[in-house]
Amino acid sequence: CSRPQKVCLCPFLPVHPLKVSTCLYIIQHPAEESRVLRTVPLLAACLPPDKCKILVGRRFNEDRYPELATVCRNPSTLILYPGAEATNLEEVAVMSSSPSVMIIIDGTWSQAKDIFYKNSLFRLPKQVQLKPSISSQYVIRTQPTNTCLSTLECAAVALSIMEKNKSIQETILHPLQALCSFQLQHGAQIHHSKEHLLKNGLYDKPMPKNKRKLRRMELLVNNVKI
Repeated sequence: CSRPQKVCLCPFLPVHPLKVSTCLYIIQHPAEESRVLRTVPLLAACLPPDKCKILVGRRFNEDRYPELATVCRNPSTLILYPGAEATNLEEVAVMSSSPSVMIIIDGTWSQAKDIFYKNSLFRLPKQVQLKPSISSQYVIRTQPTNTCLSTLECAAVALSIMEKNKSIQETILHPLQALCSFQLQHGAQIHHSKEHLLKNGLYDKPMPKNKRKLRRMELLVNNVKI
């Protein structure tokens, strides 16, 4: 896990990489590489190297990323990104019998949005989303809403659906739970979502002056999906 011995997460990782047929392509924003408590390394440690491929960058075109372009043009490829055009993953998984490829964007929500809309390759795969049925266990990092998940959590849920194996989700979430427990024991604070803080009058930062950001906060308070 490449962490100090006293907070080593290796005992919480699977002894052997999980056997899955689904291949993940993690499109990681460069800013995520410098974060100490990022979740993608834990995800990669749970899966075989050929089932979890990480590409770092902001812009992805066919000339520089021919393999990714081929993957995006494959009709069985999915991209996990919520929105009006997205189909619930459970519906897709029911109809899918062959091994699939799934693309997941790793970054803050604004970074993920920038990557998704400014790279035409990512509009080629079928867009899917997860039902907001669980709350994030990644409590040491602030999320916009109570149902926003970290990259590792998204991958855990998605793989359990695609592989039709609930234990996959439990196995992948195990090191994340340990990570959060260690951090809380060493002085970290639980981070409630912005939605929770705003609704309960606990948001102690200055409200943004940018009208677009202010509007997004108003939508969170009023339970409007954004």
